[in-house]
Amino acid sequence: MIPRRPTERGRLNFFRCDGKRRVGVPVLLALFCGLGAHAALASPKDVAPTVIIISMDGVRHDAVGEEGLPGFARILAEGARARALVPVFPSSTFPNHVSLATGAPTDRHGIVGNRFRDRERGSFDYDNDASWIQAEPLWVAAERQGRRAATFYWVGSETAWRGVSPTYRRAPFSSDTPEGEKVRQILAWLDLPPERRPQLVMSWWHGSDHAAHRHGPESGPVRAALAGQDEALRGLLRGLDERAAWHSTTLYVVSDHGMTTATELVDPVAALSSAGVYAEVTYGMAVAHAFSEHEQVRARVLRIWNDLPGVVAYRQRELPAALRFTHPSRTGDVVALVSPPARFAPQSAWRRGAARVLSWFGSTVGAHGYDPAQVPDMGGIWLAMGRGIAPAQLAPAASVLDVAASAARLLGIEPPRHSEGRVRDAFAGGADATLLRTEEPR
Repeated sequence: MIPRRPTERGRLNFFRCDGKRRVGVPVLLALFCGLGAHAALASPKDVAPTVIIISMDGVRHDAVGEEGLPGFARILAEGARARALVPVFPSSTFPNHVSLATGAPTDRHGIVGNRFRDRERGSFDYDNDASWIQAEPLWVAAERQGRRAATFYWVGSETAWRGVSPTYRRAPFSSDTPEGEKVRQILAWLDLPPERRPQLVMSWWHGSDHAAHRHGPESGPVRAALAGQDEALRGLLRGLDERAAWHSTTLYVVSDHGMTTATELVDPVAALSSAGVYAEVTYGMAVAHAFSEHEQVRARVLRIWNDLPGVVAYRQRELPAALRFTHPSRTGDVVALVSPPARFAPQSAWRRGAARVLSWFGSTVGAHGYDPAQVPDMGGIWLAMGRGIAPAQLAPAASVLDVAASAARLLGIEPPRHSEGRVRDAFAGGADATLLRTEEPR
């Protein structure tokens, strides 16, 4: 349920601000004086430290420095920016939103894809049930340590995690909710009395993900999508200005992953079917899992997938340790990784040919999910402004694991219990934050 601001009930006396009664003074004047008195009691210096984390889906690290984005430009001038925010593998929405919240890599928190199979529990399909998450989220860590939290469409926040929920949350998820509505709700939460207002607010925004998938990461529709995000961002900045909130508030703007161009389609299921091999397969754009109890089937899957263009397949036990992707019940017996410009997708001869023809005419689509160590385009954004953030900082690339730890420091709490992230001083008010190079972001 969304909390509503309290309203006065009953008859209001008419009075002047100097306390003398005056019959006929509009009720609005009475309310104005009352609000002024409340503001005097709760000045910005009295407000507890607050962190707002906005995640803009699919915004690539180099996408927000262009002209025509004054909201982003203001943060770049008045705050800090990482050269890139490096996602965990796979560089997809659900795994990385959970890593942003927990500070834990994929093999620890267990959300190995937007869709996956658990050998014991069954299928996960864009599920917002927190019981799938195996590491403590930041909003739970905050509540556990006496800080109220609020979430507006963050992966895994719609149900309690091991009995703990954010004090406020907006659910269920709807992709139709405009960013302006999210801004209004965030500001309404901040307008609550000090004893009720949240100190941590986390919200998912559309970003440029949808436009980049359909038209490519450097297309006109992506620029239009970012302009829309910038407009909403400016509304949030204005709201914080009007509330004189920056003394106590830090704003993070992050993204879960970047985007790259994909022109080739590879169908991991069709490759097995045409060879007469039957295994249970789940896959996303860049990762495919095959499950089988039979060693002969696993061996054949491994050979077939390794023969596909742009694909490297591994037995589960042979996956590179650096990926942090081996989960005992959710990683396939055989796992295939594909590299751009190829991506996994159902295909037919017609669809494959159409993709090639469109690429000849400069029409592209966007894809992600790839190993960020091999594909720098997977890097996202991390911008920060407000309390503890020195202006015009360009910081080194950071990991999505570092966001929760840095936010926790600003809130004066310990990071989530399973966090492996580092506190980044440029984003957490550290002693050496102002010693970083100050140069214009590119």
